[in-house]
Amino acid sequence: MIKRTRLFLTLGLSSLMMQASAMPSTGAGPDDNPLMKKSTLLFGAPDFSKIKDTDYLPAIEYAIQQNRQEIAAIVNNKQKPTFANTILALEKSGVMLDRVTNIFYGLTSAHKTPVIAQTEQKVTPMLTELENEISFNQALFARIKYVYDKEFKKLKGEDRRLTEEVYKRFVRGGALLPADKMERMKAINMEISKLQQQWGDMLPEATNASIVWVNSEEELAGLSPADIAQCKKDAESRGGKAPYCIVISNTTQQALLTYLDNRALRKRVFEASIHRADGTRQFNTFPFVVKIAKLRAEAAQLMGYPNYASYSLEKTMAKNTDNVYAFLRQLIKEYIPKAEAETKAIEAFARRQQGADFQLQPYDRFYYSAKMKREAYNLSDDEVKPYFDIDSVQRNGVFYAAERVYGLTFKERKDIPTYHPDMKVFEVIDKDGKPMALFYSDYFRRPTKRGGAWMSAFLKQSGEREQNPVIYNCCNYAKAPEGQPTLITWDEVCTLFHEFGHALHGMLSDCQYNTLSGTATARDFVEMPSQFNESFASIPEIFDNYAKHSVTGQSMPAEMKEKMLSSINFHAAYALGENLAATCLDLAWHMLSPDQIPTAEQAAEFERKALEEIGLLNTQIPPRYSTSYFNHVWGGGYAAGYYSYLWTEVLAVNVADCFEKRGALNPAVGQDFRDKVLSRGNTKEQSELFTDFTGMKSPDASGLLKARGL
Repeated sequence: MIKRTRLFLTLGLSSLMMQASAMPSTGAGPDDNPLMKKSTLLFGAPDFSKIKDTDYLPAIEYAIQQNRQEIAAIVNNKQKPTFANTILALEKSGVMLDRVTNIFYGLTSAHKTPVIAQTEQKVTPMLTELENEISFNQALFARIKYVYDKEFKKLKGEDRRLTEEVYKRFVRGGALLPADKMERMKAINMEISKLQQQWGDMLPEATNASIVWVNSEEELAGLSPADIAQCKKDAESRGGKAPYCIVISNTTQQALLTYLDNRALRKRVFEASIHRADGTRQFNTFPFVVKIAKLRAEAAQLMGYPNYASYSLEKTMAKNTDNVYAFLRQLIKEYIPKAEAETKAIEAFARRQQGADFQLQPYDRFYYSAKMKREAYNLSDDEVKPYFDIDSVQRNGVFYAAERVYGLTFKERKDIPTYHPDMKVFEVIDKDGKPMALFYSDYFRRPTKRGGAWMSAFLKQSGEREQNPVIYNCCNYAKAPEGQPTLITWDEVCTLFHEFGHALHGMLSDCQYNTLSGTATARDFVEMPSQFNESFASIPEIFDNYAKHSVTGQSMPAEMKEKMLSSINFHAAYALGENLAATCLDLAWHMLSPDQIPTAEQAAEFERKALEEIGLLNTQIPPRYSTSYFNHVWGGGYAAGYYSYLWTEVLAVNVADCFEKRGALNPAVGQDFRDKVLSRGNTKEQSELFTDFTGMKSPDASGLLKARGL
């Protein structure tokens, strides 16, 4: 998942004049606050050894006022608008604000201390107000429009692309709206930002409060000794209300349900997960959901679109809702019979063990599927996990693949400070021996971190800013007790490769302008490099290099490896189904007009009906994320865009096929992909980037189900 921090010029409003104002009297000037001046560390990396949580508020206040002065200078320029004095000047503005907010929002997701949370509450309306001021400054837009109308056709390369992107972003933000609609849009933007902040505060609290406490080790029968030790460690770190606890992850299904023999406990865990935020427990996010959905729908109508999905999809590869639904319905048609057959097979297997009257429940599915898998392959996850030590997967898998394909090497830098001791920092060295980026990994869960996995940047690559990329990945793996290796599942191995695919997209960027660089692409393209990077996890040379026993150091035996890789797609219908269900929920909410949005009390029933109408209401295969905890959509920037995971999986399969035909680990192919895709950011239409590398005029979806083992 891509986490984007400062989303300026989206749906915005207001024709406030950009006037320079006095700097706030915070008591701390640029010389006293490490955030207000560029770090002396490599590539200007944030110096967390000097930054205090209390530094962010004055730094953001200062940077906002500085940005206002920069915009005022553009507006007040008496010369005729040109690319240089308007578009480029706008691109050069806000450098300090970008730097400070990129660091700050990294912490709001990954290490939200009480001070960071309080600061977020204060700065969110400030930043939204600034976004509104910029988006709807009519004098500024008049200059931008003049350049677009008079100079655009003469421009070339990134200058032309930047001008087009800036102009269209202002227009899509509402710069052409009449004054009354602008004012309403301004209010909508402000309200949405507050609601998303409240959502972002509540969901982690809801997830943490859904912990399932366990009184005895006997109740944990079926778990490995390492998993039991983790449950004990988690209980101790969360107040010790019982000797053990099971922490809820961000998705609906929970990995430990695969192993728990105790059916009553399995049910408790599943119910805690699916009801974490729907009001049946302590927390209820539905009031935020319906308000955000209604405001988005209203904003879209102000812009002349029937619903938010239509507005949002216009700037993607898919272009419109008809194309997305045609794509999804074809998948659903092929998926449903396979899902039904899979469920029947699992229930029949369970009944052979539990009796003819046994009714399979969603909290039973993983448990009996794993037993079937063990019977079919004579292999269990517990036998495999010792070969997936997270350190080996990172260094000998993820990094090794990048070395083989792109010529990169990674040097750990223990001298560069981090915001948490669990983090690691690596200097990324290009094939010519020159340092080109910094990469931070923050892999372990903690109460101050939200759920899920994501990539973002403290500093994006930009030739104009002479800035090398400073990139980070965050995940939520359970850290092993002190002195023990952290072992992860195959799914978690794939997540590591996935997020690093995003990181490569950021690190290998070679663009002139910050606005266009790295992962600044359409949602239904940005997930392609990350999904493609997952393919390296199972390539024999890569797999053999990292899948080594955490104690003996021996490679995974050939027979076990063959069984493990053959079993990857065992009962694959579930993974596709949960994704399809979540995707269709996202679209259902964003296909509504304002007067069609249900109330908070009706939200759960709306979800049920939406799934029923599309043919995906299946208690055995619930959505990967239900409405009440769907962070991608309500807090993560994927509104009407969750389909992109499936859409880009098609692109990724096509790209992987090209690599396989030309040599999966061939450096020449890697360089070609780097030159034509990974380095290009948003400097060109994404469909053209896809064609440039693959030679295909359009994506071919025929290989998707095959790649998933269906």
